[in-house]
Amino acid sequence: MSNSTLTKKKKNISLSEKSAFMLITFPFASLFFVFNILPVLASIVLSFFDYDMVSNPIFIGVENYARMFAADDTFLKVLGNTLKFSIVAGPGGFILAFVLAWMINEFSKPVRVVLTFIFYAPALVGNAYFIWTVLFSGDSLGYLNNLLISFGFISEPINWFQNTSYNMTILIIIQLWMSMGVTFLSNIAGLQNVSDEMYEAGAIDGIKTRWHELWYITLPSMKSILLFGAVMQIQSVFSVSGLMQTLVGYPSVNNSVDTLVSYISDIGTARYEMGYASALSVILFLLVLAFRFGIGAFLNLIGKSDS
Repeated sequence: MSNSTLTKKKKNISLSEKSAFMLITFPFASLFFVFNILPVLASIVLSFFDYDMVSNPIFIGVENYARMFAADDTFLKVLGNTLKFSIVAGPGGFILAFVLAWMINEFSKPVRVVLTFIFYAPALVGNAYFIWTVLFSGDSLGYLNNLLISFGFISEPINWFQNTSYNMTILIIIQLWMSMGVTFLSNIAGLQNVSDEMYEAGAIDGIKTRWHELWYITLPSMKSILLFGAVMQIQSVFSVSGLMQTLVGYPSVNNSVDTLVSYISDIGTARYEMGYASALSVILFLLVLAFRFGIGAFLNLIGKSDS
């Protein structure tokens, strides 16, 4: 058989494989475009219009963005709340999930299975908010108020979720507790898949401390898992809204814990200012992208020499 015939056969096989791949992925790609890409593009376009879902859209250029930063004090408050919550709860939850997974991985399999279930349990609790509502209830029957009054630390019950000195801290703690979900499980799986031979090779190459073992072997072997966990954590903290609305209500006192997502929902679904809501969504999208690339840059430093 000549080389030209073999080449033609290989090309035909390659074309058939590509056709089969495109046929298989077409339904998912179509749905992904319609329900993910298209709404993003529509939001970017609508952000330059004044649109109330009833009248025809009116092009106003960058007025929505100018209003956002120059005339909307509530936006600046919710932006600050979102950044504060995300910067603390995001990396905090991510690091906590990895550290706990790393510690649990050191135990024997039976103990590891039990501990994994215990730490993953918050993600399985359907009515988790109820637990915290009872614990931080604003009357004297609330567990925390009752305990503090019994020991004489306070004389009157504190309305925890309506007190601006405490509510954000409490919500961050709750978010950290609830972050033991997909990120935690993915870290457990990633640690289990690191080959023991790599640790043996590292010991031969001069790695002696657990820190160097973690930095040069464990973390580099888990980069894809860590990136997945980081992306899930970013999505979790930036999209948080139900937690605040369920425990504190909307709007909160002085907008002390309101986030961009809850504000966008209010602007879009209650006030029908879809153009302005789209502009807010674009800002949120850019924030998520910035955090995503920032974490990606940090993960690229893993395994680099610390000398």
